[in-house]
Formats: sequence, structure tokens, C-alpha cells
Amino acid sequence: MVNLNLKTDRPLDLIAVGRLAIDLNAEQINRPMEDTLSFRKYVGGSPANIAIGAAQLGLQCGFIGKVSNDQMGRFILGFLKEKNIDTSGVVVDQTGAVTGLTFTEIKSPQDCSILMYRDNVADLKLDPSEVSEDYIKKTKAMLISGTALSASPSREAVFLALEYARKYDVIVFFDLDYRPYTWISDKETAIYYNLAAEKCDVIIGTRDEFDMLEQFEREKKTDQEIARKWFGHRAKIVVIKHGSQGSITYTKDGRSYTGGVFKTKVLKTFGAGDGYASAFIYGLLKGWEISRAIEYGSASAAIVISRHSCSEAMPTKAELDQFVKTAEKVNP
Repeated sequence: MVNLNLKTDRPLDLIAVGRLAIDLNAEQINRPMEDTLSFRKYVGGSPANIAIGAAQLGLQCGFIGKVSNDQMGRFILGFLKEKNIDTSGVVVDQTGAVTGLTFTEIKSPQDCSILMYRDNVADLKLDPSEVSEDYIKKTKAMLISGTALSASPSREAVFLALEYARKYDVIVFFDLDYRPYTWISDKETAIYYNLAAEKCDVIIGTRDEFDMLEQFEREKKTDQEIARKWFGHRAKIVVIKHGSQGSITYTKDGRSYTGGVFKTKVLKTFGAGDGYASAFIYGLLKGWEISRAIEYGSASAAIVISRHSCSEAMPTKAELDQFVKTAEKVNP
């Protein structure tokens, strides 16, 4: 077991930082988006989904972010409060910015895509002056995601939050969450991702996302070499996901843990990573062995992709416990 040295006397377990958005998921499935006539609205954004998932499992969660000053912003705040997430760190934009929208297309369980509208969005206007040092020192852990690094002033706000986290020994999780259409270039992405990853304790991403960080290297690294690179900075745990082939979690003490997947009736492919991260983080913050946390993450991912939404699909602890007991697991 990796000792994350959590400060257990703090009132919040996890604060997420970054994207608060709206998902509009296709109600007509097995057809392309151009033939889809109606969509169902949910709260979305990877850090929001992860915070919601962690709260569903019983963690005390908060959020640092920015929402639009309109009906969509109020919808997001209302849903977070309904899920018992502290919103005192969420700021309402006053510049006329809008909420980011993500339309989803479900052609088949294996063929899904998203269409994002990210111009003039409120979440990327979070200013460093709106990040509270006092708020961050109240939490055991903090989650950042890559999308918030894609533009200023949100980028600087995240780096300030990282500085406060380091100052108060807050454990930092980095969900890479790479969305190429939110960035100017691959090189810009790699620079800021690397700078942020150097300050984080746990890094979670797909192999493609880790490869994006490595694009300045001449030779492609193995999974083990990638993990060792980050252990040379601050990381204690590196999770590299390989889709349907499961995941491999590396720890600084030289161990590795292979995670399988659970069989499920797949409705859509998106949301699996957020479900995985929320339950995996829950397990780590509860002091579980790595293998048990991985299993919980994989089970949560399987449940989320069997349901229509992402945020509202996040399972409760009772649902997860029952699923782990009864579902069939496929080991890589």
C-alpha cells in the first residue's frame, strides 16, 4: 500500500478544480447526430463528474470553478448542491461568458462521439484572485484536469491552486483529460501538462495522453519508463489506461498492478474514465490497497458506460459493492 500521508483532520476529502459544463446526450441512439432530434441535459465536465462520483460514494467534496450567470450556471450550481458538494469555491461569472456545451452522439455502443462548444466559456475565465488559499488548506486532496490548463486565466488559477496545495501538503490528483480541440497546438499542450504533472502525487491518463506529454522525446517510452519519469518528480502513483485491455498502475516502490474490466451491457463509451477516477480516488483516500482501489474504479467505469448520463450515472457505494460481487470480471 502506498502511503499518501493524508492530513486526516481536515473537513473536506477532495476539492476538484476546473470544468463545469453541460452535457446534452442524444435521446435517439443508434443514429448519427445529424438525425438526432432531442437531447437530455446533464451537468458535465470531467472534474465535475469525478467530484460527483466521489460524493456519491460518501466523500466530502468541494469545487473550485466558475459558472455562467444564467440559467445554465444556476442549473449546475443546483445540481452540485443536490449532490452535497460544497460550492463556496465556485464563482459566478460577470463578463457575459457562457456555459460550455457537449453534444453526444451514440451511433452504437462502440461508436460514440462528442461535439463540444467551448468559445467564451465561463470555466476558462476562473481568475487566480478567485482561488482561495483558505479553502484549499481545508482539504485532504485536490483534483485537477488538463482542460483547465488550456487557456488563461484558468491556467494560472490552476497553477496557483497547485502552489497552495504544495504549501499545505494537499495530495494532488491529475486527470490528464486531454481534449485536443481546446488547445492551440500539441507543443503548447505538452509544455503545460508537463509543468503541472511535476507537481502532482497521482497521475491518471490513457496511454495516448501520456504519449502526448512525451512528444519532445526522440524515442517512444514503455509504460514503465513513463512511470519512472514521473517518480523522479513528485508522483507516487501513475495509472496508465489501455481501454478495453484494462489498466496498469505503477507505484514509486517499484510495484505494478494490472487492472481488468467488468463485463457490462454497454450503452455508450464516454464517461468510463470519470467513473474510474472517482472510485479509484475514493479507495485511495480510504487507505485501501491499490488492487482493491483499481477494482472499484473498473467497476464504476462499467456501471457508468451502461447508463445514459455521466454525472447522474455515478453509482452509490451500495451499488458498487453489489456490482463487484456479482459481475463477471475479465482480466487482461
